Amino acid sequence: MIAASKLKRAEQSALSSRPYVEKLTEISKAISLKIDEETKNNYMKTLTPTDEKLIIVVSPDKGLCGGLNTNLARQLLKFTRENKKLKYITIGKKANGMARSFGGNILASFDIGTTLPSYELVYPVMSLIDGEFLGKKVSSVYTLNSHFNSVFSQIPLLKKLLPVEFEFGESKQKESLFEPSAEVLIPGLIRHYLEMSLYQSFLENYLSEQAARMIAMQNATENAKEIIEELKLLYNKKRQEKITSEILDISGGVFINA
Repeated sequence: MIAASKLKRAEQSALSSRPYVEKLTEISKAISLKIDEETKNNYMKTLTPTDEKLIIVVSPDKGLCGGLNTNLARQLLKFTRENKKLKYITIGKKANGMARSFGGNILASFDIGTTLPSYELVYPVMSLIDGEFLGKKVSSVYTLNSHFNSVFSQIPLLKKLLPVEFEFGESKQKESLFEPSAEVLIPGLIRHYLEMSLYQSFLENYLSEQAARMIAMQNATENAKEIIEELKLLYNKKRQEKITSEILDISGGVFINA
């Protein structure tokens, strides 16, 4: 019941911000077409050829949410096997435990908490990302979190955050006009795009946690009821056997005395 009440608020926040992030991505794509290679923002460039990468892992602080943390750990393990030189920023106690068990270099750890994540959490994480990526210590930055598909489906989502790379489809053919120029807009816009992408991953993970926890608790309740019914049947069976045995003993005693 607690998870169900939290789920409604989390769903409102995460799903209502999705259209904003999608539109922000669309605008960022359109503006990036207006700039050439020389005027690209540093967030859009590979600044160093190093093999070292940074991954931001987002998880719940607690367990009892079905296979959510297990699936996340499985995806992280796969990523660590493919990329030997990794640095971690962990959001959530479970993520911190995963990174430690994989022997990762943890730059910083933050608790996600049991309430809706605050946007304030984005700023210290972005500061660390700037120090690593713009400081040319890592070549790329990734995020790993649980993505909410439905109440019954939450999947681990690995996303490349930096350098910013947009996939162009039909939107590439669209003509857009901007005021002021693309060169003036792109630095602030890309920065905001990164912050919102990061915050959306926090919201998606929190929503996934509440959905998984609600289903896990519901399954646990149903399983407990089934066990109670089975124990009742077993108790009644044993009780009936005992009563039958006592009746047979009494009947046998009467027959002997007679």
